[in-house]
Amino acid sequence: MASLQRKGLQARILTSEEEEKLKRDQTLVSDFKQQKLEQEAQKNWDLFYKRNSTNFFKDRHWTTREFEELRSCREQNPLYDTERCKVFQCDLTKDDLLDHVPPESVDVVMLIFVLSAVHPDKMHLVLQNIYKVLKPGKSVLFRDYGLYDHAMLRFKASSKLGENFYVRQDGTRSYFFTDDFLAQLFMDTGYEEVVNEYVFRETVNKKEGLCVPRVFLQSKFLKPPKNPSPVVLGLDPKS
Repeated sequence: MASLQRKGLQARILTSEEEEKLKRDQTLVSDFKQQKLEQEAQKNWDLFYKRNSTNFFKDRHWTTREFEELRSCREQNPLYDTERCKVFQCDLTKDDLLDHVPPESVDVVMLIFVLSAVHPDKMHLVLQNIYKVLKPGKSVLFRDYGLYDHAMLRFKASSKLGENFYVRQDGTRSYFFTDDFLAQLFMDTGYEEVVNEYVFRETVNKKEGLCVPRVFLQSKFLKPPKNPSPVVLGLDPKS
């Protein structure tokens, strides 16, 4: 595996208390329960969205601020148009996107807080699936949980499924990415790295007097453009 050297922000440094907590919480969920969680993954997320409806994720309008590729989308008609939009449900680890989307027809893919819910062993299947429908020279825009985000440190004992991989009380799962892991994952699938950086934020709860560190990974990966066929000019010295 090739080593990666990247400039920019490094992973968040833990406090001594946080280090001790992570060292203590090393017991993994049993294989039986892990298999059950994998089998019931879709059901658990369906229940999550049924409980929370559209109120859980608030629109903070950061997508068009952070990703310039999406700014032009603000000039689309805000009303849903079935002639221009197609909504479908798809398990990116099993279902073939080509059943819904023509090959190499997509300009931008937004992979925002999606990959963290997928088992690490199946993440490459998601990226391969997307690769087939993405146009050469176009990008995947990524944002998801970063290593040592506050959500990772809140997990109680017996919630660990694997390295940087945890299960919530409702059965939904979350992976916390390092920049190296994410870059290698995309590059092994054929993408090129454009931007791959940690984003540090603080969430303030004035009512409870809390200020907690948030860590995200914000990235952009490119499907390489196709090289045009070389033009060969053959000259006959006798002519």
